[in-house]
Amino acid sequence: MQTKIQFSAGGVVYRRVGEKVQVALVGKGEPRVWALPKGLIEKREAPAAAAAREVAEETGLQVRLVGKIDDIEYWYVDKSENCRYHKKVYHFLFEATGGDIAEHDWEYDVAEWYNIDEAPNVMSYANEAKVVKKAKEMLG
Repeated sequence: MQTKIQFSAGGVVYRRVGEKVQVALVGKGEPRVWALPKGLIEKREAPAAAAAREVAEETGLQVRLVGKIDDIEYWYVDKSENCRYHKKVYHFLFEATGGDIAEHDWEYDVAEWYNIDEAPNVMSYANEAKVVKKAKEMLG
């Protein structure tokens, strides 16, 4: 089996609603798999630029970069390609400045706002839930 390395970028998009902070999650399938928006970094694209592009596409939101949160790494196998992937994902914090989550792209069935304290509890991947917790720390 061949091994390849992939680099992706994405992050946490937040908004303030009164005293609460909400984050945008993307979901697909039934039962629903909830995740952070992210995607592959294109050739000659900086990770922060790729993250901004991907979160905008997958959430339907316009965003402003706040800062870097953290990187995660993991392995997965694509049996259709008979390939094992080592993936690194760069995560950034973004403030939503406009747009509408109803305008998310085709890659996910839904995008929804969750209170930042509740989001890690519904998220499907523990490593991404930790990224949301770090984002909360950054926001104070």
